[in-house]
Order: sequence, then structure tokens, then C-alpha cells
Amino acid sequence: MSQLLPPLKPIPIKDRISVVFIERGEIDVLDGAFVVVDVTGIRTQIPVGGVACVMLEPGTRVSHRAAALAARVGTLLVWVGEAGVRLYSAGQPGGARSDRLLYQARLALDETLRLKVVRKMYALRFGEEPPARRSVDQLRGIEGARVRRSYQLLAQQFGVQWSGRNYDAEEWDKADIANRCLSAATACLYGVAEAAVLAAGYAPAVGFIHTGKPLSFVYDVADIYKFETVVPVAFKVAAAKPAAGVERAVRLGCRDVFRQTRLLDRIIPDIETILAAGEITPPEAPADAIGPALPNPESLGDAGHRA
Repeated sequence: MSQLLPPLKPIPIKDRISVVFIERGEIDVLDGAFVVVDVTGIRTQIPVGGVACVMLEPGTRVSHRAAALAARVGTLLVWVGEAGVRLYSAGQPGGARSDRLLYQARLALDETLRLKVVRKMYALRFGEEPPARRSVDQLRGIEGARVRRSYQLLAQQFGVQWSGRNYDAEEWDKADIANRCLSAATACLYGVAEAAVLAAGYAPAVGFIHTGKPLSFVYDVADIYKFETVVPVAFKVAAAKPAAGVERAVRLGCRDVFRQTRLLDRIIPDIETILAAGEITPPEAPADAIGPALPNPESLGDAGHRA
């Protein structure tokens, strides 16, 4: 008969490493620790209780015991393509904590609080405070105009013919090369943003600028980083017109820019900052440590972000 283990108290999200990428290894629990065993048999211990999200890249295998331990300590397991450019599946989001979902819903349903959150998103995206006394719809319109202008400027910079953002997902091949590159690039960014939203314990569907879609909050979060990361990649690939296919070139470019900018390290803290703009007290998990079997996440340093 299996022995029932006592529940573990999660380390708060804000005190965790944002993400660890794991590739080409078998993940298991050995001597009570979460470890990765590579093809040579070398073991690397992962402080799973001190990590918000473990990104499982191609070539990884996860044991049942490892998945169970991750769920117990509130660490999200996400199966992705290289560097998170595709999100295929996710484990138990945010340690199944309803308090964060209720917090997010309260902010989204109160128009005054929602406007505060939207204004913070605008400030982070454009590096300046939004115009005063504007509604969410008015800010959305201002944002849309700035986005269209940014597309035009980048098209000019890279020498790409641009007639506007226009494509039909049902007729992919009929879109021009720039729109195909942009669609592939934003899909990569949405995968990373969704992983971060889930890891932080929030609902992808409960958005503030975008509403009514399964990934509304993902779109909100992704838009903050879009023009500093994937949009330039898309126009660069469109200008180069690679013979091997633009979609693959875009995915590889996005993978590289995500790693260079350490995007996932930034998104989770930024989500907390954005929602805190609503000026109501956010929920917090107990601050108790997981236990001596798990090393201090600070001991990993920068090298701990890839096992």
C-alpha cells in the first residue's frame, strides 16, 4: 500500500527562480530529490520546490514520481519546443491555487481596478505613462494606432513590403511573407507567455485589454514584449526569404531572442507588478521553506537556468 505523504507548503512565487529548461535527460526522484539523468548517467539535482516552472524541451522523459513531486510543491511542468517556442501541454497550473484566480477575477470585473491594471500594461509596453482620463476602450484604440505605426517603421527598417496586418488562418498560404512570419513569431511568444501565466497560478482566459478569448490574459501579457522580441525577428526573416521555409527560421530566431533576453525570467515578476497596480492585496502562499532535501535556489546562480 502506498504511503500518504504530508502536504508540502509551497515557496511563494516571488521567491522562486522563474524557470528552468531541461533537455535530453530523464527526470526522476532519487533519494527524495528531483534529478535529471543525462545519457552519460550524470545526475543534476533541481530544486523543484524553488522553481516556478520547469520547461521540458525535446528529448526529456518524466517519471510518475517526478510529476507527483512537482505537483506537491506547486511547480508547473510544461512540455514545449526548443526554448519554449511551442507549448504542447502543461501540468497542474500554479499548484491548483484558487486564491490567485479569484484575485485576478476581482481585478478584471471591477472597472476601476481593471483600468489601473491596463494603464500599468500600457506603461510597461511603451515606457511612458498613458494619457490621463482615458477609458480601457480609448487606451486600446491609442495602443492599436501605435502598434500599426510600429509595424510600418519596422517594415521600412528591414526593407519589407507592408500593406498591413492581414491574414486568414484558414488560408495560411495566401498571406504575404511578412504576415506569415508575424503569425509564426507571435505563436511562439504566446507559448512562452502562457507558460508564465500558468506557472504564476493565473487563468489564461481572464484578460484585461483582451477579453472573451481562451487566451485573453496571455495576449495581454505577450503584447508587452512583442515589439522588443519577436516582431523584429519576423521582419528580419521576411526580408531574408530563407529557402528552407520562413516558419522554421522564425521559430529558431524566436528561440534565440527568448534566451538572449531571458524573457521568462522577466514575465512572472512583471505579471505580479501589473496586477499589483490594482492596489488590492495579492494572495501569498505560506513562506515556510520546502525542507532540507531541496537546496537553496539562490545557490544555482545564473547557471541553474539550464540543466
